[in-house]
Amino acid sequence: MKINKCNQKNGCQPINSCHTYGFGEVYHVKHMIEGEEYAVKIVKFLDIYGDHKRQEILKEVQNLVKLRSDFVVNYRNSWREDNHLFIQMDYYPQNLQTIIDNKHIVFGRQTGEPMKIFEYFISCEIIRELLESVKYLHDLCPPVIHRDLKPSNVLIAQNCTRFIRLCDFGSATFHSMTLTSMSHTSNVGTAQYMAPEIFQS
Repeated sequence: MKINKCNQKNGCQPINSCHTYGFGEVYHVKHMIEGEEYAVKIVKFLDIYGDHKRQEILKEVQNLVKLRSDFVVNYRNSWREDNHLFIQMDYYPQNLQTIIDNKHIVFGRQTGEPMKIFEYFISCEIIRELLESVKYLHDLCPPVIHRDLKPSNVLIAQNCTRFIRLCDFGSATFHSMTLTSMSHTSNVGTAQYMAPEIFQS
């Protein structure tokens, strides 16, 4: 039902089934006139949500608009209809989790074996671009803290000068000098990817 709304409003036709990320579901769609492929995230505004919760959901769009760059998923459009928020972004077919899961197969390495030289240097390039992306967020004024950085939120772009793009900014926040460092990240994010000092606090 929800993806049909996407068709009517923005001329998009679904290609693949949805995946759940953060607050909503993400569909891989194709624009019926342009022929371009996009990702459309659809978030439902439940009747029980108060104003604060609704603002938290809208914050992802507001963050993406402010963070337009080569380091972040490319935001295209957004709209609300029938108690749903639609966020249209560029489509990236791979994320870092799929790379981690499959690169040992691509390089002919058994699980547990050490990396060979080419795989090692490709892994170093991924880490370098990931660190540059995080540095971009932290160098902004005010700095942005992602708060849910994990392999599935690191997209792999194709035919670009950079491969790494960060996504899912629904949990992101701006750093405030009036708060302690723990206050920014306490009880936010995915447990297995939290820093130990945050998870144990």
